Amino acid sequence: MTDRRSLLIRSTLNNSQLSSNLSHNLPLLESSNLSLNLTSNPDDDDIDRGKGRTDALFSHFYDVLQTHGSDTESFEIINGLTEACRRVVQQLQLEIEHGMGGDEGVKQRELSIKALKQEINTWLLLHALFYDRVVLQTDQHVEDDLMQDGPMLGGSEKEVIDQLYEVNATLREYQLVVDWLEACYESRDPENTLHRHDRMMGWENSLYQLENLQGAAFGLGGQEIIKSLDPDAPVREKKHLHQLDEEDNQRLSKAIFNYIRSGKIDEGLKLSKHYGQIWRAAILEGWRLHEDPNYQEDSTGLMGGKSTNLIHDKIAIEGNPRRDVWKKCAWLLADSSSKGHDDYTRATVGVFCGHLGSLKSILQSNWHDLLWAYLKVQIDIRVESEIRGCCVKRFSAMPDEYWSNKMTLEQIFQELEVAKDLTVRDYAQSQLGQIQKHLILDTCHELIQFVGRWLTPSPHQLRFVTHLVLFLRQINRLDQKQDQSLAEQIISNYIEQALIPRREPQIIAYYVSAVSPPRQIQLYSKFLETVENKPLRTSCLEAALVAGLDVMEITKFTVENIFQQQQTSLDGDLREPAPSGEISLADKRCIYSLEWLIHLQEQRAELLWQANAMMRQYLATSKTECVREVFRLIPSDVVTHLVNNYGSMDNLPAREECSLKEYLCFKVYLTGIDSFNEWTRLHQNPPQKPGAGVGGIAAQDNFTERMASEHKEQTYRNEFARWQVKLQEQSKQTLDSLYNVLLFPEKGWLVDPFIPKEPEDVAILNWQHRQIQMEKLRSVCLPEIALLLLEVMSKSNDFAGCVRLADEIASEQRQLYKVYTKHRMAELLFRIATASQELLNEKLDPWGYPFTA
Repeated sequence: MTDRRSLLIRSTLNNSQLSSNLSHNLPLLESSNLSLNLTSNPDDDDIDRGKGRTDALFSHFYDVLQTHGSDTESFEIINGLTEACRRVVQQLQLEIEHGMGGDEGVKQRELSIKALKQEINTWLLLHALFYDRVVLQTDQHVEDDLMQDGPMLGGSEKEVIDQLYEVNATLREYQLVVDWLEACYESRDPENTLHRHDRMMGWENSLYQLENLQGAAFGLGGQEIIKSLDPDAPVREKKHLHQLDEEDNQRLSKAIFNYIRSGKIDEGLKLSKHYGQIWRAAILEGWRLHEDPNYQEDSTGLMGGKSTNLIHDKIAIEGNPRRDVWKKCAWLLADSSSKGHDDYTRATVGVFCGHLGSLKSILQSNWHDLLWAYLKVQIDIRVESEIRGCCVKRFSAMPDEYWSNKMTLEQIFQELEVAKDLTVRDYAQSQLGQIQKHLILDTCHELIQFVGRWLTPSPHQLRFVTHLVLFLRQINRLDQKQDQSLAEQIISNYIEQALIPRREPQIIAYYVSAVSPPRQIQLYSKFLETVENKPLRTSCLEAALVAGLDVMEITKFTVENIFQQQQTSLDGDLREPAPSGEISLADKRCIYSLEWLIHLQEQRAELLWQANAMMRQYLATSKTECVREVFRLIPSDVVTHLVNNYGSMDNLPAREECSLKEYLCFKVYLTGIDSFNEWTRLHQNPPQKPGAGVGGIAAQDNFTERMASEHKEQTYRNEFARWQVKLQEQSKQTLDSLYNVLLFPEKGWLVDPFIPKEPEDVAILNWQHRQIQMEKLRSVCLPEIALLLLEVMSKSNDFAGCVRLADEIASEQRQLYKVYTKHRMAELLFRIATASQELLNEKLDPWGYPFTA
């Protein structure tokens, strides 16, 4: 281990497994050279202000998950997510350096950078702790089952603590958190300027003052200064240094402590030596664990496994052989309230002797600093207990107050939540503080419960917690059913609030696949409802297929949901309807939702079923144009596909057979209506007879004019003859088309064929409601078709045909009379009676036959 970590134990750990763990847990702290793209338009930055950079994380995180899709690559995913955040931070920092967006743009980017750095730190904590918990502790558990010797007795301090870190996972986690707090530390104090030059001497101003014959006893401020320059002089003489040296001491002490707080002990030692205070550097060396490598192991196992034989080449002794004495003296210094030691000096020494009070005195305003202080003390106490319990030597006793500071992690976090400083309490109760607390405590259930209670998280908060949940679920830390349910809800919120507005099918489909199938249908359908562009619809379905989603159920649910929403809006919407003959935007949205069912040929049956439901609804509200548009969307090969899919018409399932007949019913109905409309157009637009001049043709003396007029008359007669023929043909075609509706084969128009039993999913299909709709349409449409037939025949002077229509209505084969109300039947009979009267006027009997004698 390197000395950059500030805990005394770090210099004692040589175990390769643990070393690789700690180095593996902070993989992304090293700076990397990134090519940053700054091609965005500065004019657009007034609106963006760095938002585009941070929003790119949605796709970056998706790319990371796609790259590391295996379950064994969980920790590579965390590394990738952290690196993605770091790249965005560097890009934002570079934009700030270029002054993009002005003051407001800089401000917004700085806020984004702060949030992303906090997220990076949390990812690092997650990686460090759970890599140890999931990977190393699992391997260590197997090794512990094979080791039954217990703790090492009689070994050196360093060896004892090496073994302690190997077998004690809790202590190792404490140290991982400390390493994380040190690695993420950023000094919040103003820059501490230290004046340096090549050759420096400790307390040089005091030395110069003492060597000066005039005013040697007083410093720059008129206060009496020390008379000796040994390190203990200020305390022993109870006098001050020269005022400039006092100020330098304060700055140096603060700088050294900041190095220690960030885990850079060696840097602090170098700084002390550079400023000529060698004694300060020597004091900071006294905490190191002792080991004499000149003794080698004895195969006989005597004296605790050590031989008293020295090896020939003497090696330097590591650590402090009288560390216990140093530690007690350090405690007394840290606990001293003497004016001879400033707060930072006392805290610096207190770090290495477990003195909590000296650390809290200068770290009381920051949650991370206080947590670091508490954990340093707990590690120190646990290490000291192990040394004194396993090493065979007499130790100088530590004060009782030292041992009384022992606490659990739960107690530490309780202390932070009730800290005196408001800033600490606020962070302890904040979202990020709670997340970091639960990660450290390994209370994943409480973490999910806490995150699940968030009311209105931002899209980036959802992005962070969603990937946190995905990781915990991947490593099987969400065991309870309630946790799984909350995890799905968090992922769902991320999809709905952050991803769907971005409209990126591949990303949305990927995250939708992370929830349970029922929720997959709801979520992806909600996305599909927002997509109206046809090419994008194709991309959405292809992305869903790639992600393994149930496209058939999703598209079915989407169509049904859009149709239901449209019906609900009709019930409560008082907006002005579309002009006659046109389709409203709401109806277009509903109709073109059927395109979702066209993509897969396997959904032809479902397409037919949903289209029929729409046509029934539109026909009931007299929206014939909507019915026609729905019918137009149905592929022409739908009948052929169904028959080929099931082999023959006889093999069609009940639903498909009924749906196919209903489709054919609508087909003949639209054909009949279209034919009648064409007949009406022809009937109402005969050729126009050319108008005669004043006084008629006889008055036209000019020969040319008479010839032109005669030509127009002849043209009119020819056109009129053609019109009559065409109208006669159209009348016959219209009558045939309308009779096809009225006399539809089998049991009649919009009557299901005979089926031995109802479909298995009859409840889901709402079969009974469909039957009611079809009966209602029969009672509305068939009488109208009959009236259309009467109109065509009466205007074609086919009065006998009008009377024969009564036979079809009264026939028991189809029992069409049952669809009539009394009012409709009275209207029909009146029209037929009128036709009979016309027959009588033509000297025929009421049925159109000649009278016989």
